[in-house]
Amino acid sequence: MYHSCECLGDKNHRETIAIQFLQKSIEADNKSGQSLYLLGRCYASVGKVHDAFIAYRNSVEKSEGNADTWCSIGVLYQQQNQPMDALQAYICAVQLDKGHSAAWTNLGILYESCNQPKDALACYVNATKGSAVSESLMKTTLNVPASAMSSINPNLGQRIKFLQTHLCNAPMPSITSKRRQLPSIEEAWNLPISAEMSSRQQQQQQQQQQQQQKIVQTPYQKSQEMIATPHGQPPPYNSSKPENVLENNTKRIKVEPQAVGNSNQQPAFYLNNQQIQTMNVLQQSSHSLSHQQQVLLQQLQNNYRLMQQHQQQMRIKQQQNGPGQQGQYQNSSVIKQYPNQNRADTKSSDLIDSTNENQELDRELQALLSQKELTTSLAEDLLKQFGSSDELDIKNETDNTTPSQEVKTMPSVQSTTENVVRYQDSSSSDCDYSLNLTAEDVLAIAQKETGPGMWNRNVLSPNGPPPTPPDPPPQQLTREQLLPSTPSVMLENKKDAFSPRLQEFCLKNPIAVVRCLAGALKLDLGLFSTRSLVETNPDHSVEVRTQVMQSSDDNWDVKQNRRGWACISHRSHTTIAKYAQYQASSFHESIRDEKDGITNIHSVPNSNLSDSDSKDSMTMEKKRKKNINLPGVKPPAGSKMLKFGTNVDLSDEKKWRPQLQELTKLPAFARVVSAANMLSHVGHSILGMNTVQLYMKVPGSRTPGHQENNNFCSININIGPGDCEWFAVPDAYWGVINNLCEKYGLNYLHGSWWPLIEDLLASNVPLYRFLQRPGDMVWVNSGCVHWVQAVGWCNNIAWNVGPLTARQYSLAIERYEWNKLQSYKSIVPMIHLSWNLARNIKVSDPRLYELIKMCLMCSLRQCGITLEFIKVKKIQTRFHGRGKNEASHYCHDCDVEVFNILLIREQEKKHCVYCVICAKKQSPNLEGFVCLEEYKMAELIEIYNNFILHCHKTKPVLPPSNNTVTQLT
Repeated sequence: MYHSCECLGDKNHRETIAIQFLQKSIEADNKSGQSLYLLGRCYASVGKVHDAFIAYRNSVEKSEGNADTWCSIGVLYQQQNQPMDALQAYICAVQLDKGHSAAWTNLGILYESCNQPKDALACYVNATKGSAVSESLMKTTLNVPASAMSSINPNLGQRIKFLQTHLCNAPMPSITSKRRQLPSIEEAWNLPISAEMSSRQQQQQQQQQQQQQKIVQTPYQKSQEMIATPHGQPPPYNSSKPENVLENNTKRIKVEPQAVGNSNQQPAFYLNNQQIQTMNVLQQSSHSLSHQQQVLLQQLQNNYRLMQQHQQQMRIKQQQNGPGQQGQYQNSSVIKQYPNQNRADTKSSDLIDSTNENQELDRELQALLSQKELTTSLAEDLLKQFGSSDELDIKNETDNTTPSQEVKTMPSVQSTTENVVRYQDSSSSDCDYSLNLTAEDVLAIAQKETGPGMWNRNVLSPNGPPPTPPDPPPQQLTREQLLPSTPSVMLENKKDAFSPRLQEFCLKNPIAVVRCLAGALKLDLGLFSTRSLVETNPDHSVEVRTQVMQSSDDNWDVKQNRRGWACISHRSHTTIAKYAQYQASSFHESIRDEKDGITNIHSVPNSNLSDSDSKDSMTMEKKRKKNINLPGVKPPAGSKMLKFGTNVDLSDEKKWRPQLQELTKLPAFARVVSAANMLSHVGHSILGMNTVQLYMKVPGSRTPGHQENNNFCSININIGPGDCEWFAVPDAYWGVINNLCEKYGLNYLHGSWWPLIEDLLASNVPLYRFLQRPGDMVWVNSGCVHWVQAVGWCNNIAWNVGPLTARQYSLAIERYEWNKLQSYKSIVPMIHLSWNLARNIKVSDPRLYELIKMCLMCSLRQCGITLEFIKVKKIQTRFHGRGKNEASHYCHDCDVEVFNILLIREQEKKHCVYCVICAKKQSPNLEGFVCLEEYKMAELIEIYNNFILHCHKTKPVLPPSNNTVTQLT
């Protein structure tokens, strides 16, 4: 009840209470598989993936034959991007219950995400059969019209029609067609794991039936005939016989016989499962019900309230009478397993006592299980994400990134499945706010808000909980999985570089190496060589990091005098000409050392990294530098120091025109400026992110571990002549690395750290490791944790890009909120960017639209609250506007982005901007502050109301035969 009923308060608070109650339930009865299953649902809804997986696993051990549990396990695997494991779990669910509509639908979505439309269609067809049985029962038992039933899953029929049309027009498969990622339905049905599971389940059911026969023979004879075996041939692709559907679904709908004795008769107003399900369906479509349906809904709701009140009274009586007088009323339609009995001569009264124990709780749990929040929610919500038209049914995230290109591949719904639970949890607990409201409605509600919650600046939701580091994926990795091969692709010509498949390849991997990009595009990398830089702008500033040279496999904590994660460096500045001289002298010195026989070097700590780095750095064994006095750092005897030239700003088009012009040869998704790049819509420069930065390195130069600012993607090209060594961890594991940083006393965001490989492997964290050669481009995907060390003498250029995908925006906005909690400045002004996106682009991805719209609504709400507060304080608001290329503003005290309403105060002869919260701390009545407005509220209202979801007109087609233009290495 706490898990599902929004009226009981904030979701985060409700989930905590629900988990506590379920844990108490498990303590009282540690054999309750249902309690463990519901505990897993609660853990999953708050993002505790590992705990959810353990709860599901324990539930399977207690009651293996629960299709809902296996379906939820499949959801968990699907969200963790483990398609094969998800497939096996869904197969287990539908073998146990061939009419499990949610499992069939989720399985269809999984097959679609793996470009297997034929299997997906079969799953959707079977899902409709399961729904058809439920609808048939509700129509026959309660006379509910078909119009109300259609709301169970309105998009499933559209999906089936689209796939049927799609498959009819698809080309015949060829020998060179891409290999299937997942086995077909027929193959999956007979997989060893699911076959073994279903065999054990059959044995378990037979044993339970035999034990029940020994206890009471007559009353349970009929129910045995209705038990369907979970294993058998998979449902046919094109079967349409309704009688087969009924046979396959009898287990799902079987009715328990009445308990022995008249004393267990329940009041007439008690609802059975079908009536509760009907009530939920009617509630979901309450806005379109006929008069007859409204009367029925009101009747069901009244009876449901009476049933709850009666159950509460019975619980009070049970507490007063003691444990011996438990449960006198039994719901005849409750589906439950009978307890195993050791004696065949058990009396009927004993049986009644044992089966009726906690009967009230079972009834409530069954009612909850029928609600939309539980197993069916993933399938229904995902289908809604596809949209309401055929054109929107199948859509790849890359469509938004390259709107001018024809979609060449079947779409992936991976990003949707990854974020569906997260988005549900972040929906506002305040029912007043909704994405369907107009801007005027949002402002009207905001002006009436009171209390401390009104100053909540969370742009994920008006009243949502703050983000937290994620739990790691639950699976234990093998040695091979812990050290996977790095995704890489070799380009041979310009056609390869501009193929849509290259972008798709990059977007679907945590990190990727594009080999020979410079050669394929005929890029003149000499423009970025040290010699060219000196000839062009010798006096240009270079930030220098003085570091200790050491092997990339190791890291020495100088302050602790032991191995650790801390990376110590000292920052200074020089010019390109002076660093070029140092770079050349270090090369000549190395040659002299090799001639003199000096080759082995053992070293110590590390470098510090600047804010906007997706850069590079690498390991080297044979380098020597002269000792440098580094304040606060005394390297061990024999170790050498080095200088790393970092963050060379190439943003000035007048100074660096040839270099920047050369980069326009890149494909659109990798360019510094592109309409499909979110960062091109910021409206001003963010150094190193939507501008190019260059890095000048000697062997051993290190870029410490980090994620890109606000989790944006990154492009890095090695100019050469030396190599760079890269280390990378998928974004799903950044929470583990955050914990390891804390273990070593380091701050994940503010600190400088270099992970020890053995620590990562011991913590079950997979690690990519590879060399970047001259001319290679490294694509760092959203949220990927990485660190780099130079192997030789080389330069690198780097910048960030923001693909117009829901996943990119979601990770960026979540990091924006987490940065606030960590007092870390987000150099990407996400609120300002979101308003510009709403002004500049048309969005056809429902998920991306909802995320941007939510940010707009939250910021508009905050503007309304702030203006109302200023009005009460009788402060005059002056319109200031924004200048061309004017940077976004941040609070002088807390470094949080300040959008639209600027509170200005003079401090140390400077005019400083404050957010309203920090301004209130300085002066509760805002005395001494001037209030400036950057946008007219009418302008924001117009942008907000005009930002709508657009239909995507390009119809997707099946992928062509795999006569590939790229080859994987």
